[in-house]
Amino acid sequence: MATITNDAAAPPKKNKLGLILIVLTAALAAAGAAYYFTSMRTAKAAAAPVSVPETPIFVALDPFTVNLQAEDRDRFLHIGVTLKVADAKTQAQIVQYLPETRSRILGLLSNRDPNSLVTADDKNKLAAEILKVVNKPLAISQPPQHVTNVLFTAFVVQ
Repeated sequence: MATITNDAAAPPKKNKLGLILIVLTAALAAAGAAYYFTSMRTAKAAAAPVSVPETPIFVALDPFTVNLQAEDRDRFLHIGVTLKVADAKTQAQIVQYLPETRSRILGLLSNRDPNSLVTADDKNKLAAEILKVVNKPLAISQPPQHVTNVLFTAFVVQ
């Protein structure tokens, strides 16, 4: 007849205790992982707000053709200009005052020396001058325009 001793009953308690420790550790790990991923998602949402990219607003002007100051022969400049504006309000003002805008640019372009329009640097200087002229208020009661860039779509010196 076999007798059961206390030593034989002890191993099942150790197995139960080990199993409880494994389950408890797994539960803590799962809870920690859930907290980590939840806090990372919240941190990313707070750190990087969703921004809608701005669509650029362009105002294309009819091409300009002006006479240039040349000593030897008649020369002219044919130039296409598109204005990049900051907002719809500026776009509306430029369209409303289009004759004024074109007149300012024509005054700036007319009677220029053809040699001052040759290099890329010369064209960048001209774009900066046009930008300065078109950003001035178009009427006394209006604020300055918000033209951000002047783009050339055609540029012919002949």
